[in-house]
Amino acid sequence: MFVRVVEVKTKPEKAREVCSMLHEKVLSTLKASSLSFWKTKEDAERYRREDYAKISEMIQHLVHNKPKVHAFDVETSTCHKTANGQSA
Repeated sequence: MFVRVVEVKTKPEKAREVCSMLHEKVLSTLKASSLSFWKTKEDAERYRREDYAKISEMIQHLVHNKPKVHAFDVETSTCHKTANGQSA
């Protein structure tokens, strides 16, 4: 499993607008709002190449700078249990 963390610092008083835009236009393309989990690093890279630029461009006028993206290998997780309806 592979995870990407995106950190964004909004312009003053623009946080709600950024959240609204993310909920309305972005979340339909992601599986999680602040962390996106991918089966493989290649899947995450394909998303970065094909879709992420569009999303970054949509919110650019609402933020101070480009979002920082941090990517990590997930060594262990309980997400698969909660996704299957089991408790962690």
